[in-house]
Amino acid sequence: MHYKELKQAWAELTAPGAPFEIKNVEVRGVSLRTFKNAPPSIRELWLSTAPYGAREYLVYENERLTYAQAHAQTAAIANWLFKEGVKPGDRVAIAMRNYPEWMLIYWACVSVGIAVVGMNAWWVTDELEYALKDSAPKVVFADEERLARILERPAVAAQSKLVGVRVKSLPPGVVAYKDVIATGGTLPAVQVDPDADACIFYTSGTTGNPKGAQLTHRGCVSNLFNMMFSGQVQALATARGTGVAPDPNAPVPVPIALLTTPLFHVTANNCGAYATTAAGGKMVLMYKWDAGEALKLIERERVTAMSGVPVMSRELLTHPDFAKTDTSSLMSLGGGGAPLQPDLVHKIDSQVKTARPNTGYGMTETCGIITSVAADFFVDKPASVGPAMPSFEAKCVDDDGKTVAPGEIGELWVKGAPVIKGYINRPEATAESITDGWLHTGDVARVDEDGFIYIVDRKKDMVLSGGYNIYSKEVEAAILDLPEVQDVAVIGVPDALYGEAVAAFVETRPGAALAAERVIEHCRERIASYKKPRHVCFVSGLPRNSMGKVLKYQLREGFAPHED
Repeated sequence: MHYKELKQAWAELTAPGAPFEIKNVEVRGVSLRTFKNAPPSIRELWLSTAPYGAREYLVYENERLTYAQAHAQTAAIANWLFKEGVKPGDRVAIAMRNYPEWMLIYWACVSVGIAVVGMNAWWVTDELEYALKDSAPKVVFADEERLARILERPAVAAQSKLVGVRVKSLPPGVVAYKDVIATGGTLPAVQVDPDADACIFYTSGTTGNPKGAQLTHRGCVSNLFNMMFSGQVQALATARGTGVAPDPNAPVPVPIALLTTPLFHVTANNCGAYATTAAGGKMVLMYKWDAGEALKLIERERVTAMSGVPVMSRELLTHPDFAKTDTSSLMSLGGGGAPLQPDLVHKIDSQVKTARPNTGYGMTETCGIITSVAADFFVDKPASVGPAMPSFEAKCVDDDGKTVAPGEIGELWVKGAPVIKGYINRPEATAESITDGWLHTGDVARVDEDGFIYIVDRKKDMVLSGGYNIYSKEVEAAILDLPEVQDVAVIGVPDALYGEAVAAFVETRPGAALAAERVIEHCRERIASYKKPRHVCFVSGLPRNSMGKVLKYQLREGFAPHED
């Protein structure tokens, strides 16, 4: 592959005077890398899309909204909020499914300096109550189901003004969304602080209460520039390496993205929505993930990119309707939330004739991606998540926080403009996660000679067996090579002799027969014998959170020791 050309293109695009020139700024007493040409706040990004007025912007079922209509509603929402006394620096919560209103409310708030609190649509009443108390929003926009849950706690509901979105029968005291957008007007003129909170997104909370991460305007626009840079640098490097320059007169395709993950998370919002919106593209929204419905939407809307967690791409490729669906519009397929397994990278590249695999590794705590890789670079290094983007410094450290030697394994720490300000109301958690601007990702990784990062495991998911470190992702990748396997999760379980043993929870493809002995023998042939599973448990499905991430703690809690 063209790694020499990649380094040259990287240096050229980030050099002084180049579109992605890097500079250092002091933020909260720490020097951080950022893009010189990035807009100061998200407001400028949203305003820059006004010229796309006649283009379709949001599609949901049979509803279609143009950019002009979106800008009109966004301005009306901002005016209504100001009329209600909500000021820059205040918070507004959004508690709903992926309806078009989610994006309109989001752009309205951030464009006038109001921070959005993204409420997990899967939360039950107790969880909603916790987040509302924690974030103290002045207004809550909620759909029918979330509104009903909030109203179960009158004391909490009374602390915020409630707006009902797509509510058939409006409860007393709740404002109708149609009355909000009837306010009209133009977007209020506001100077937005680059380091003000743009939104509060809650971490998954697999242990204890979730933490509200403070994503800033500077961080969010830096993430957008990282994504733009990634596409350009890899395309430029490939063109120079192959000698096939792109046609300068060729029309630039307008992106059409299928958003498959919740907008209360950075994968859909900060990555999918930002990139598509900045390019004047169209977003196709789904009420909930369904591979069959996704295929219909790809064909109907001529979707060019679908991004989600890896299991979504896997379900798409194995769906019975895949072969008879026109997916020729797809140019990229992949996503984030978790690294794509190497077998899936090759399946995407071979089974979707027009699409190339892509991934972005990142976190809520970095406003989106840390790394990105696609197409030939990804196919060449399918176990990698790509190099760290220009607005980051990255290093792997040992348990004492000391940098390990190149190529050695350690916890990945990153520093740069996209790193969050901290967690609201959690100074101790902030101090534990961020040291002098360096975010402790909690991921064990290594960096190769080309600067490509390999996520070996979550630090807490590493299995220590008989004194050996066993990384669950390596065992999972081996098991996924079995054609009968749909998905797998590997954890460490107590073992009297070795301290911990490897347990594999295997979901087979419909109609496939697979014995535990074959799984173990298959692993013995591909990885060191001490890494093979001692326990193989067959499951009908793996427990997942709202983002599709496997909840390994539930597997640990439900594990019953037995010999296979």
